[in-house]
Amino acid sequence: MSFWLGVIIFALGILVSVCLHEAGHLLTAKRFGMKATHYFAGFGPTVFSFRRGETEYGLKAIPAGGFVKIVGMTPLEDVPEADRDRAFWRFPLWQRTVVLVAGSMTHFALAVVIFFFAAFTTGLPNPAAATFDPLEADPVVGQVSECVVQEFELARDGGLRACREGDPAGPARAAGLRGGDEIVAFDGAPITTYGELVETIRATPPGPVDVIYVRDGSRLTTAAEFVATQRPALTDKTGKGPQRTVSAIGLSVQAPIVTLEYGVLAAAPASVWYLGQSVELTFEAVAKFPSKVPKLLDAIGGEERDPETPISVVGASRVGGEAVELGLPIVFLALLGGLNVFIGVFNLFPLLPLDGGHVAIAWYERARSWVAARRGRPDPGRVDYNKLLPLTYVVLLVFGGLTLLTLTADIVNPITLRQ
Repeated sequence: MSFWLGVIIFALGILVSVCLHEAGHLLTAKRFGMKATHYFAGFGPTVFSFRRGETEYGLKAIPAGGFVKIVGMTPLEDVPEADRDRAFWRFPLWQRTVVLVAGSMTHFALAVVIFFFAAFTTGLPNPAAATFDPLEADPVVGQVSECVVQEFELARDGGLRACREGDPAGPARAAGLRGGDEIVAFDGAPITTYGELVETIRATPPGPVDVIYVRDGSRLTTAAEFVATQRPALTDKTGKGPQRTVSAIGLSVQAPIVTLEYGVLAAAPASVWYLGQSVELTFEAVAKFPSKVPKLLDAIGGEERDPETPISVVGASRVGGEAVELGLPIVFLALLGGLNVFIGVFNLFPLLPLDGGHVAIAWYERARSWVAARRGRPDPGRVDYNKLLPLTYVVLLVFGGLTLLTLTADIVNPITLRQ
């Protein structure tokens, strides 16, 4: 029951977010005196509607977004003579820009509110932990083990199994190493990353090795007895591949804190900072999207789903439901806030029919008019939207195809929080 309750709450949260997005367009348009004739949640056949003043409000049958109809948004629209003075295109550029970006600004504001609440209740996921690559990290010791696990075997939490009788004592602990120590060399060979540290340990024959490390600013040396063990290749992320005999010392890298916790006062600046981090991660995810498409196709074909592949609203709602069921509110809130950030950023891309596309055209028209005036030429007027229709259809086709692809993957092979 808690799973479906979580799914419903998450889906409603997204629907409310989209409705508020459109409300941002509506309220700013009305504030400037533009004529808005329709405000609807959803698409398709009308379920119900009512009129207040000159605007019809209502609900459509397909809960997949919403829309606001502002008179004169594009030159393709025939504007009645009585409405020409209130047509969108007749208003100052800055007012049109405010109306167009108001939807995305609403998503960013909602994300800040969600992040603020999460900051002093569940905490915020540390972005550094999400993008952490241990092999590229500094060679700083996180934990030293009581033993060296002889046969590679993962526990349920994804780490190595606990020590058993017969496992040799941990060489790092026996040598006096502890968390926070930065290892800089083995037998005089310099170490600059944790990846180099692991590769050097694996390639060194079992036996005593001089370990040079830095603790509290002092450079120290100790001797550690490397021991032989069985491990898969470093490139094997699943740990299910063939194993080979390598050396081990029994330590792990110092990883970032997973959850950042704040008091109420500190939560306000933290939520704004986390918004910036989320925007940065969104751009990184969009840049990687083309490389993820083959993995989506593989997932649809039955291969294991990569958790870093794109996810649809359906898939996100499912993960939100699992987060509620598993008692992980931090995942629920971070995902809901992050999805608002993604929608806000995505809508500002300079492509029609997105809001950013209309903004780009409006500013292009202004720049073109300014250049013409400086050259003593007549104002070239508005952009011919008919010439942009083919590109708009291509954008819709690509976005529609990607939406269908992620939706299919989320149905046949969904991302899950369950082990």
